[in-house]
Amino acid sequence: MITIIDLGLGNVNSVMRALNYLKVSNRVSSEISDLEEAEKLIFPGVGNFFEASKRLEINGMKQAIREQVLELGKPILGICLGMQLLANEGEEGGISKGLGLIDGRVVRMSSEKVGLRLPHIGWNDVSHRNLKLFSGIDENACFYFVHSYALELEGDVEHSLSNYGTDFVAAVKKDNIIGTQFHPEKSQKDGLKLLTNFVNGVF
Repeated sequence: MITIIDLGLGNVNSVMRALNYLKVSNRVSSEISDLEEAEKLIFPGVGNFFEASKRLEINGMKQAIREQVLELGKPILGICLGMQLLANEGEEGGISKGLGLIDGRVVRMSSEKVGLRLPHIGWNDVSHRNLKLFSGIDENACFYFVHSYALELEGDVEHSLSNYGTDFVAAVKKDNIIGTQFHPEKSQKDGLKLLTNFVNGVF
């Protein structure tokens, strides 16, 4: 069973539909008890880092996720804002704390400096740099992005890259902690393959 964490931010139903298509048992939930019963966690999100950080604190979900992931070793896949919230902190809407699962901070992209519009919306190549999560997926395959902020990593953390005026982190992996800035559930065949890899523990 996979629990899709619902903070009330973004369309969690698209992730649910993708898992249903893959015939993977899942539930959408904001209940801590459903995190405890899950084999793996998926944390999608679209929206504001500051607001999401506040919700994580208020409903007790921050501590619950950290316990499941760090103490029990449960795999988690953060998607878009969900990946950003894996970091220590973000600057969107004011400086606020993330889950602290990946050393790094989330900052506004500098693409406007080279004449590119934000948010970055659309399909971009991803150089997956031998991350196992991309097993069976061609190097420089395209995935679907919607974001204005990006994760700046601190230290040596496995990651893949994409480019929108400048290189940015497209996916990240640290032990049982996985994140994708793009939306695999909206990225057709390659996105479904990536979700399948996560479900099967190929990361």
